[in-house]
Amino acid sequence: MRKRTLIWSAGAVALTFMLSGCSIFSDDSDPGRDASNGKGIQNAPILLTIRHTQVKDTQKKRLAMLQDVVKATEAKVPGLTITLDGVEDKVNRFEKLRAEMAAGNPPEIFDLFGGTDTKDYVKANRLLDLTPILQELGLTDKFYSFDEFTVNGKIYGIPMAGYVEGLYYNKKILTQQGIKLPETWDELVAAAAKLKAAKITPFAMAAKDSWVINMMINTMWVRTAGADSIEGFLNGSMHWTDPEVLKAFEQYRTLIQKDYFQDGSLALAYAEQQNTFSSGNAAFMFDGSWANTPLLDPEKSVIARDVGFMNFPSMGGPGDGYINGGWSNAYGFSKKVTPEQLLAIKEFIKQMYTESMQKRQLVEEGMPPAMKLQDTSQVNPLITEILHVFANSKGTFPAFDSRIQTKVREKLERGMQELLGGRTDPASLMNELQKQQEASNKEETHTK
Repeated sequence: MRKRTLIWSAGAVALTFMLSGCSIFSDDSDPGRDASNGKGIQNAPILLTIRHTQVKDTQKKRLAMLQDVVKATEAKVPGLTITLDGVEDKVNRFEKLRAEMAAGNPPEIFDLFGGTDTKDYVKANRLLDLTPILQELGLTDKFYSFDEFTVNGKIYGIPMAGYVEGLYYNKKILTQQGIKLPETWDELVAAAAKLKAAKITPFAMAAKDSWVINMMINTMWVRTAGADSIEGFLNGSMHWTDPEVLKAFEQYRTLIQKDYFQDGSLALAYAEQQNTFSSGNAAFMFDGSWANTPLLDPEKSVIARDVGFMNFPSMGGPGDGYINGGWSNAYGFSKKVTPEQLLAIKEFIKQMYTESMQKRQLVEEGMPPAMKLQDTSQVNPLITEILHVFANSKGTFPAFDSRIQTKVREKLERGMQELLGGRTDPASLMNELQKQQEASNKEETHTK
């Protein structure tokens, strides 16, 4: 098996509005060029706003890191005042930032999602080209990947951390029930049956927030249809109705019909999924590496010493062994900044993207670093396990919502909730998805 180097030797939103492709400035000036004339920052007031998404109780440590960077940046730049604007992640990505981009007035610095979001904002001429800045600061070769933020050879976002999705499991429950880690789909289903018979919830699941339910099925259809399935949907070489895609949804319905998900999941918000698992009331939970923080907090989790992480079992398809992971969350920067603001932005980048800050993220929050660290000591064993699983996967694939069109994503989200509620079946859902996919592909072709 080919091993990818990750971290250390162990590891879409398409805009629903039409944006003008012309410059948001009155001329073709480039703030990067204007600010590179060697002049220092004057003492006149300089204002920057940073839009961040560290607003939950479980994200206090991440917010503290950002606040420390802000203080360090302000101390280095005379006259600089930075305002922090915290917005919940989904609201920022799908509502607030999208509206600001449409109006041409995003904050100077903001949380940016890679893939389709970045490409659409570049097309609208809203993002600052970071390529020369990264080169100037000597950072270009210090990151694992800029792929999700690169458009036409230029970099428009700087990743903060990596992510990986897979199965968390309760070691104590599996040991007590005599269940070994499942390596295949059949073994996973058999384990779920044994757990249910013992009156233990097999899978923690909260589906009120529609994106949550699509994490696991995304991995499942990649297992059965291949890691290139999303690109196939986009270019027409694959269809949602193909047997290998349909197979994954039919197998997912098996879990629904046998009541292997926690009761009342359609009415439960995302936090309830983690609460169920961390309280020791479920054996498995499909989630991302970002979920490890509350799981490892002994004040909030009774399984802090008993949680493990694994890649999803094989399902007998071309996508077996691959894992949903990468570097899709970053800071982006508005193109509409003054030369003085740009110099302050460069200082922010210098303070934020350091070995010490990336190490702090890894140790305190278990966030897989975006930069290649030299020191990876003092890492929690669960984080070590997550990084090991990531590094030893057959390969990676991006989350479908970083590539697929908005209307297709929305139809899949609603459709999966309907499937979970017994209001549709896999074949009907796939037919509806394929119709929307063809319509979205056609619309995209016409607007190019």
